[in-house]
Amino acid sequence: MVRLFGTDGIRGVVNATLMPELAYHLGRAAGAYFCRTKGVHRFLIGRDTRRSGTMIEAALAAGLCSTGVNVDLAGVIPTPGIAYLTRKEQYDAGVVISASHNPFQDNGIKFFDHEGYKLPDATEEEIENLLRHIDSEEIPRPTGEGIGVIAPRADLADLYKEYIISTVQGDLQGMKIVTDSANGASSGFLPEILTRLGAEVMATFRQPDGININKNCGSTHIEALQKAVAEAGADCGVANDGDADRCILVDEKGQVLDGDHIMIINAVHMKEEGRLHDDTVVGTVMSNLGFKKALEKQGCRTVFTGVGDRYVLEEMRKHNYSIGGEQSGHIIFMDYNTTGDGLITAVQTLSIVKKQGVPLSRMTAMMDTYPQLLKNVEVYSKNGWEENEMIQAAIESAKEELGSDGRILVRASGTEPLIRVMAEGQSQEQLEEIVEDIASVIDQELGVSHR
Repeated sequence: MVRLFGTDGIRGVVNATLMPELAYHLGRAAGAYFCRTKGVHRFLIGRDTRRSGTMIEAALAAGLCSTGVNVDLAGVIPTPGIAYLTRKEQYDAGVVISASHNPFQDNGIKFFDHEGYKLPDATEEEIENLLRHIDSEEIPRPTGEGIGVIAPRADLADLYKEYIISTVQGDLQGMKIVTDSANGASSGFLPEILTRLGAEVMATFRQPDGININKNCGSTHIEALQKAVAEAGADCGVANDGDADRCILVDEKGQVLDGDHIMIINAVHMKEEGRLHDDTVVGTVMSNLGFKKALEKQGCRTVFTGVGDRYVLEEMRKHNYSIGGEQSGHIIFMDYNTTGDGLITAVQTLSIVKKQGVPLSRMTAMMDTYPQLLKNVEVYSKNGWEENEMIQAAIESAKEELGSDGRILVRASGTEPLIRVMAEGQSQEQLEEIVEDIASVIDQELGVSHR
């Protein structure tokens, strides 16, 4: 049976694979799961700027109310804002309606528990099981005063903004910063926060219309920000993705600082202040080879997990590590939030730049980046690719060619019909040939054009 929950909640094309009917029934199943104890139960829902957001929100909230849950609506707010507010305001659970960096026609639903953590697989499976037996007597259907109510909570956005600002010691006076909010959830947040911290802000891509979220902008399309930083003569640029759990920076020379660079800057600073537990940083198998080498030079250890912020978080919680994240800019600061927070990442990193009084490019140079090439292959099915003999033969051949001077990583996307091929080594030309060879075999075996 196909599992509804992927690596980051449930996602799909709205009205094609993600239906409002599903959102309604999911609300009923989630209400039944989280509200097994007696008493008044409360959920918090937030969303990004997609056109379909209000429709999915309405259906999900109705499903929750039908089980007796009271629902508060935070409106458009970054995903990490819901994680923080769920914990701070003592909700039973929080929900975000977003498809992160995906195009606007997609949307998704992901849950946080009462402590602000994403749900473990076992919990998602229980909710799925309730969803598949939606007419069961296990799903409550109260009447009269037992029915839940829906209420707007516009004040919660300001609570989250105040919290972000409170994490910064000092200010950002004298800094000129360009922001790219991806026409998404950070549009009404990051420019205001940086301005209140004293920075001169040039805000771009902050006019969401429901359709333009992530369109040629944001952390996955950094070119526009690089150009804007250069034209403005700014100290740096900050880009978020659609739901603002990611952050990518651009220095004054137009060089891109991905999650690896950003974690190094913060980890070294935290170590100097005695705040880096066990002097350890958690990355993923996608982290650049230069990431580990740079941290070793600074006396720091590295631990690597599988791809996905949930695996990073699991490792961090298990050993009480302070910082971890992904090259994509999804970075978790355990001192401040329970999930990746693109706004926390931005203000913490920029405050370090301000304190040290050096150009961001000086910090960019802390890490020598090994050439790394990533190619996505669109497939009709991600199932069985690991057992495909032709694909495995191509991968093994590439590993032999690279030897100890590089590595190959092939994996299925957790949210899209893609197989990702990554190669890393010393020669860009060699990597291009290797990646193309593997990608062509995957396309031949599983590509949509060969179905």
